[in-house]
Amino acid sequence: MTKVRIFVTYKQSVFDPQGETITEAVHSLGHDEVKEIKVGKFFDVTIDSKEKEVEESVKEISEQLLVNFNLETYRYEIMEED
Repeated sequence: MTKVRIFVTYKQSVFDPQGETITEAVHSLGHDEVKEIKVGKFFDVTIDSKEKEVEESVKEISEQLLVNFNLETYRYEIMEED
């Protein structure tokens, strides 16, 4: 079994209204040292196959289901393998 974490975030060119709102709230708490907060999401996926197949599965799942390529990008990390 392989555990993979898939991170989905807005592209740099896309305005992140939730991140901007959180940044403003953090500033209102007096933390002006915080320059930017970006919001994203992650998915923890457990896959039962070989490493090469895991990467193929992750790419297919991400590109066909999890990511809106007009707005978002993704990356993944293999967390652990059994």
